[in-house]
Amino acid sequence: MKTIRYLLAVSMLSLGMGCTEKFDEINTNPKSVTVGGLDQSSYGLVVKKAFYGAVFYGDVMPFLRGHAAFTDLYANYQAHTHPDFFSDSFVLNGAWLNEFFTGFYRNAAPQIKYVEDFAVENNYQVEAAMMKVWRVYTYHKITDFWGPIPYSNFGNGEKTVRYDAQDVIYHDFLSTLEAAIEVFKANAGQTSFLGSQDVVYGGKVDQWLKLASTLRLRLAMRIKYVEPELAKTHAEQAVADGVITDNADNGYVTSSIDWPNPYNTITQWSDFRMSADMESVLKGYLDPRVADYYSEAAQPDAADDPAGVVFNYEGIRNGQSKSDKQGQGFNAKASNMAAPYLLVGNKGPNWQLLRAAEAYFLRAEGALEGWNMGGTPEALYNQGVLMSLAEYGHAGTDLLGNDYLTSTRVPVKPDAVTAPASTVPIAYDAGAGKERQLEQIITQKWIALYPDSEEAWAERRRTGYPVLLDRLMSDNPDFTVSDIPRRLPYVSSEFDTNRSAVEEAITLLGGADNGVTKLWWDKK
Repeated sequence: MKTIRYLLAVSMLSLGMGCTEKFDEINTNPKSVTVGGLDQSSYGLVVKKAFYGAVFYGDVMPFLRGHAAFTDLYANYQAHTHPDFFSDSFVLNGAWLNEFFTGFYRNAAPQIKYVEDFAVENNYQVEAAMMKVWRVYTYHKITDFWGPIPYSNFGNGEKTVRYDAQDVIYHDFLSTLEAAIEVFKANAGQTSFLGSQDVVYGGKVDQWLKLASTLRLRLAMRIKYVEPELAKTHAEQAVADGVITDNADNGYVTSSIDWPNPYNTITQWSDFRMSADMESVLKGYLDPRVADYYSEAAQPDAADDPAGVVFNYEGIRNGQSKSDKQGQGFNAKASNMAAPYLLVGNKGPNWQLLRAAEAYFLRAEGALEGWNMGGTPEALYNQGVLMSLAEYGHAGTDLLGNDYLTSTRVPVKPDAVTAPASTVPIAYDAGAGKERQLEQIITQKWIALYPDSEEAWAERRRTGYPVLLDRLMSDNPDFTVSDIPRRLPYVSSEFDTNRSAVEEAITLLGGADNGVTKLWWDKK
């Protein structure tokens, strides 16, 4: 009965609180909602919910308001077609951001804290390490939205929940991952008792080691421009401990009918379509992944198809005016996401966490810095490209059957009048300058990350690549059409219920609470 009461309470935390609930109620330590603890078997049910809640946010609306309405657009993977949505032209809608923020702290953070604390208290060493890695993975996306966030103080049960500075958070991330990796190494070859309730790897410790090392490499690279020596140390150790090198070890949260991919719901609402940048790059490269990412447009424009190829995938420019979105028929003229994301009632694709292609691109960038990444920049770049193509069943050729890696093709016009933003080719130019090589690495990484727009947006901010088209218009006076939002403003519910803490957080930013102020690691 105690177990049932706890699970019901967790469900209430995940599904029952509205966006107007006070933060101190959301912030309650989740262990206090039950008079007893879980046993080992029922613990796995909460772990499973912690995995799903952290990537699907327990409800499609927080996902829509954060991931689809902001990061998909600021990564330039999609462009808005709904005439009354303006985040694509840099309107930072406070109500949407509030729903995303509270969605995480209501639906995910309590369970993440509980499953880690429970494992620690019961001396489940492997499971505690897994949950620590999961905590780092989920929170790094949240801090990269806002900067300082409630982190170490979440779950303190107090009415005031102080924020941590982002440098403090990142240092904790890296030390947490370092410790978790040591636990995995000490338990090599073992399988967690969680089994299938671990919806990422089925409890396989060796794969969790690779995920943790790859995440460590990602976060080390994130701080390259602000703490280069620390970045180098963690990046080299991550590679030495063993990152993901094969698609068989890619990390996904396995979707299910009970926990479907949120895109399979929101694609039906026709709020967005393929961006002109994606069309420019994928069409220019004759990239076979286009059919894995997008569907053919209902009304394609054959006039700009590449020679010898029927290319029915169409994009639109980001930052369209309301009148154009009302009158241009973009939903018919441009491409929705690919067929697996359009199946209503289907579980949809698994949700990507970290994959081999990204690990190779991270290593290529590190090698470009002279770090020991186990290969040259060119060799690691080439392996990243091939690994991404193989992930979708492609053998390394373009849409005409020619070798992809040696292609000198470049992005092309997405329409009759718009010049491509970039001239970067596929074939790695080892003789070019460092920045040109970095642009090549990040451009292919941007393609391979799809649809992980949170990471793609972070990389655009960190590196300035890929070079993409300007917005057609900006409805926010803080931004020109060529800008990239650097963060999102803090939300109204925090000012209503946690004001002193959020005001202190603003002092940690080093700038105004707006979309222009750069995060701690954004120093290039």
